[in-house]
Amino acid sequence: MEKDSHSDDEIKKFYTMKNIAVVGMSKNEEKAAHYVPRYLIDHGYNVIPVNPTATEILGRKSYPAVSSIPDRIDIVDIFRRSEDVPSVVEDTLKKEDIKVIWMQEGIYSKEAEKMAKEKDISAVYNRCMMAEHRRLFSD
Repeated sequence: MEKDSHSDDEIKKFYTMKNIAVVGMSKNEEKAAHYVPRYLIDHGYNVIPVNPTATEILGRKSYPAVSSIPDRIDIVDIFRRSEDVPSVVEDTLKKEDIKVIWMQEGIYSKEAEKMAKEKDISAVYNRCMMAEHRRLFSD
């Protein structure tokens, strides 16, 4: 699976945005959907869990869908199977001011990418937010 065509400078700009909804965030400490958002929290990001089966993850209120989050969201980071991503993006588009749809490593949906781009939302895919942050910002 290929990655999106964003340059390192473009990806770095995405990290200046601090409000990240994590769809599919997990309570299971061994899953990437838990330790990646924890890494982001540890690096100063406001992570908002989106998981309909949890009320709270990492001490933060969890929401059943991105559209139900009352706060402003910059990035929607998706930990769901590729075939589930279009419905996540469809729900995400109900919110204003989303700047980036980020599909984690191994996740890609052409349909979701098209839906995002039609709304002038950047689509990142097959990249891990933690791995990219480490790669671009390690000292």
